Amino acid sequence: MKMSTPTPVVSVKPVVLPAPGRGEDLQVRVSAPAIGSELPIIVFSHGFGWSLDGYSPLVDYWAAHGFVVIQPTHLDSRTLNLPPDDPRTPLIWRFRVEDMKRILDQLDLIEASVPGLSGRLDRSRIAAAGHSWGGQTVGLLLGARVLDANSEPGEDMSDSRIKAGVLLATTGLGGADLTPFAAEHFPFMNPSFSDMSTPTLVVAGDHDQSLLSTRGPDWFTDPYFLSPGSKSLLILFGAEHSLGGIAGYNVTETTDENPERVALLRRLTWSYLRDALDLDDSSWSAAHIALEERAIPLGRIESK
Repeated sequence: MKMSTPTPVVSVKPVVLPAPGRGEDLQVRVSAPAIGSELPIIVFSHGFGWSLDGYSPLVDYWAAHGFVVIQPTHLDSRTLNLPPDDPRTPLIWRFRVEDMKRILDQLDLIEASVPGLSGRLDRSRIAAAGHSWGGQTVGLLLGARVLDANSEPGEDMSDSRIKAGVLLATTGLGGADLTPFAAEHFPFMNPSFSDMSTPTLVVAGDHDQSLLSTRGPDWFTDPYFLSPGSKSLLILFGAEHSLGGIAGYNVTETTDENPERVALLRRLTWSYLRDALDLDDSSWSAAHIALEERAIPLGRIESK
């Protein structure tokens, strides 16, 4: 169903999913429109240090306009405070992917844990979205793979249940494109996008200069240019890594606060996912036109 006007949202946290071998049960937040049926699903992966409580500017909008949004708290969350010498720390990137798959495995439990949600999910229409490290997590679910020290692709961690993706400020190639610090401490930041064939919207800020890369803001466009299949790229003018402030309404780490940019981003991501999940074939093209016709453009879109 299409909700052009926002509807009240029901949000429940924490929904606790048993997670043997993880060391902590997986806690998720579920936000859903109070009305409607056959609701599509977005599973959202947060950036480093965040939790199920983050990204309200996006989540509130998506849920109020017809999506059920499920947000895990990954092991790197500041709320869990894992010490650097914890044996799980070097493998958090893998645990993150497993968290997202566990959510899809446990949709029955999640549905039963939210009052009034039973029987209202459309499990054939599932998207995944993520910001920063969360984008890398989602990229692996969409078909990207981590290259080993010999530049050989590692395990295929993609999930066919996910039909579309949104990568927000997601890191590009590794190798020589990483700073020495990043190469030493984050060896998993060495992706290949050559098998990332799931339809995806890549969002990058043209002022997003990462301390982890020797390259400029174009680094964040790699997932678009280096992957096959149906892709779209949204470049946000003037945006830094927070893309205007998507992590929260009052977040001190936002360096480029711009409510207008955030409003544009949430509308465009919503429109893209409705198109990619075959819910609506008009809102994405209308969003294109609206962006191009602005007197002072906030960004540009290209597709392949």
